[in-house]
Amino acid sequence: MPLTSLEQIIPELRDAIGPVILISGVGLLLLTMTNRLGRAIDRARQLKHELPGRTGHEREQTLAQVAIIYRRARVIRLCILLAALSVLLASALIIMLFVTALLQWQQAALVGLIFIGSMVSLFGSMIAFIWDINLSLHALKLELETTVTRSE
Repeated sequence: MPLTSLEQIIPELRDAIGPVILISGVGLLLLTMTNRLGRAIDRARQLKHELPGRTGHEREQTLAQVAIIYRRARVIRLCILLAALSVLLASALIIMLFVTALLQWQQAALVGLIFIGSMVSLFGSMIAFIWDINLSLHALKLELETTVTRSE
């Protein structure tokens, strides 16, 4: 017998709270990631404008920084893609919880797989985020080497 009363749906609403909180948290991570992407793009454009005025070793370091920033942008894109996939899977999980409850299907394995997919996607996004942070530190190291060279 399908669920028809509000009292029957309330437990399903409680079960959906976890994925809703996950969506909110990942939304904040997505905001951070899109800001990092924007800053990387802005920095690449700035270096592009500085490039014609640089020669020799400075030019090589600037080109190396641009290459790292491009790699960072690709990694951040991967972060965003995986985080967005995690949100989509969490949304699908909420839908599946309600559909299985309303129709009284026993689809625990499917619900579990959707949740695992969401977590794996979030895990991958965080690994890529750590990778981006390491790349940004590498670019900073190159920039600081240029600064030290100029001051000598």
